[in-house]
Amino acid sequence: MEPRPLVNTIKVLHLEDSILDHQMTCRALEKAGVQFTAIRVETLDAFGAELRNCAFDIVLADYRLPGFTALDAWNQMAHRQAECPFVILSGTIGEAAAVAAIHQGISDYLHKDELPKLARVVWRTLDVHRTRQAKRQAHKDLEQSEQRLAEFAAHLQSTIESERASIAREIHDDIGGSLAAVKLDIGWISRRTDDADIQSHLKSANDMLQHAIGASQRIMMSLQPEILDQGLLAALQWLAHGFERRTNIETRLTNSSSLLLLPKPVKLTAFRTTQEALTNISKYAQCSVVRIDVSDAGGVLTLEIADNGVGITEGAMDKPQSMGLRGLRERAKTVGGWLDISTSAARGTAITLTVPLDANQGYSKEDT
Repeated sequence: MEPRPLVNTIKVLHLEDSILDHQMTCRALEKAGVQFTAIRVETLDAFGAELRNCAFDIVLADYRLPGFTALDAWNQMAHRQAECPFVILSGTIGEAAAVAAIHQGISDYLHKDELPKLARVVWRTLDVHRTRQAKRQAHKDLEQSEQRLAEFAAHLQSTIESERASIAREIHDDIGGSLAAVKLDIGWISRRTDDADIQSHLKSANDMLQHAIGASQRIMMSLQPEILDQGLLAALQWLAHGFERRTNIETRLTNSSSLLLLPKPVKLTAFRTTQEALTNISKYAQCSVVRIDVSDAGGVLTLEIADNGVGITEGAMDKPQSMGLRGLRERAKTVGGWLDISTSAARGTAITLTVPLDANQGYSKEDT
């Protein structure tokens, strides 16, 4: 299938010391119906000057010229980072030299006795060049999109944490204060009556109130984990003990690090990852043992939450609704880390958070 001729006029820079060969080249393109303009140069200085002064669509270059070769011109163009297809058009280049030139980045080559094929080579070369440019632009656009997504995820996580802190303060100041006042009133009434029936109701009310106070404290701690101020290890111990108490699932925490004194964003990411993983385990894992391993060996924080449950199906992980795991992955990226998930029906599920601590400039032994 013949390539479709180009509609727009193409700008050709022809590196050729023979006027006759230049004229023959132009006639070959004209005969094939290529619309073009051509500028001929025959020295490296003139070649460089034209590259500076004008943007060309393609370079056609003789291989051997007085004092230099086409590869010298190619290297000069590459040094200038000029993105332009470069085709060697020569009667003296051998097969081995042509292949070596292609390996160096030359777009294509053609012997001068094959000029009837020149238009086809030009069309094909320009088509490949446009395709590569489109791929590079698509890759650049994808990188920019991923960067914007990462920035949005970081902003979203920051907003969520801010809202959580605000709700926790409201619970503490409003609900917590009201519950404490009711508790005092119940105690005041209890001290002023000996009626057994009233005492029984007061005790029941006090028990329910104590349960509400405990629930509000757990909610506040979950929303704004002040225990992180005591370090990541203390926070993970609090999560593990609370999870085991609520679910009766054996929960083991092992620590192979020194002090785990980390930047607050890293500690919060590790805490939220563990919190979300334990929530998913309680809902879906059907397991009997949970293991939490944490280490900062080698300047890398590694946190693994594993269970011996039924595992997660690949379809379940890919569901659009599984925002929890996606959110954890995005949160990990905000601190320069990543999240890995391994799962099988035989071994259960392991969620591993990895964060290189040298990517977090705030990492220090003093940061608690």
